[in-house]
Amino acid sequence: MTSHTEQSAVTVLGLGPMGRALAGAFLDAGMRTTVWNRTPGKERELAERGAVGAPSPEEAVGASDLTVVCVVNYDAVDTILRRGAVTDALKGRTIVNLTADTPDRARDTAAWAAEHGIRYLDGAIMTPTSTIGTPAGVFLHSGPEELYREHRPVLDVLGGTHTHLGEDIGRAAAYDIALLDIFWTAMAGYAHALAVARAEGVSARELAPFAKGIGVILPPLFEMGADDVDSGLFSGEDNPITSAVSSMAHIVHTAESHGIDASVMRAAEGLARRAIGRGHGTDGFLRITEIMNPR
Repeated sequence: MTSHTEQSAVTVLGLGPMGRALAGAFLDAGMRTTVWNRTPGKERELAERGAVGAPSPEEAVGASDLTVVCVVNYDAVDTILRRGAVTDALKGRTIVNLTADTPDRARDTAAWAAEHGIRYLDGAIMTPTSTIGTPAGVFLHSGPEELYREHRPVLDVLGGTHTHLGEDIGRAAAYDIALLDIFWTAMAGYAHALAVARAEGVSARELAPFAKGIGVILPPLFEMGADDVDSGLFSGEDNPITSAVSSMAHIVHTAESHGIDASVMRAAEGLARRAIGRGHGTDGFLRITEIMNPR
């Protein structure tokens, strides 16, 4: 495996907060870093640190064998890359796309890249901008393993852990979607809890320490739940789904008594009641995965 000093040039397309963090990590490692952004001016601080600001995306990708893309979504990726001059400049080079979108879009982009002689890896960043360049960063990658190994030394410059999830180009996006599903439904639940607590005279600051305690409970439940889902056993010995429905009904009643929208909890309660209706009342709550997505 070559070191990053032997692959010393990289291009970064997209200079939002995450793109700037990525480019900054490459600069900190002493790599020749070319940057480009659709909105001019965002490269100024990076240029002061030594980055080369390219006047066009085709000149940016032509400056390096490896281009890292991190923009808002794949519509933006297509707008930048699927243009004659840019596509031509990318031929024979490698794209590592760290833009968040869906697995289908990743596979479509990979097919387009292959059609035009462009080497392509897809990826996802699972941690905030502040973790880039530190051991706390978490990166997921998917696509040809040989290509991943070739560029791993450069990716390592970004710090943290890098995991290659397999040859299926959409696999990193699949993990990203599933993990963000956990994050945003959890944040929506926290927002709802704060609204209910406030309606009952409990401030967010008063609730927060106890909310953290709920968070501590979850990791072991995730592990046990994974075994349940993969095995199809869904043991409810300690907490049957009938008990879950009872507590969810209390939440719905309290929320709606204060005029607070409880539609998310009503949806979860509805799934649980459907599971009970199918004879799974003694099973654990994650039996609802079978309701949402039958085997």
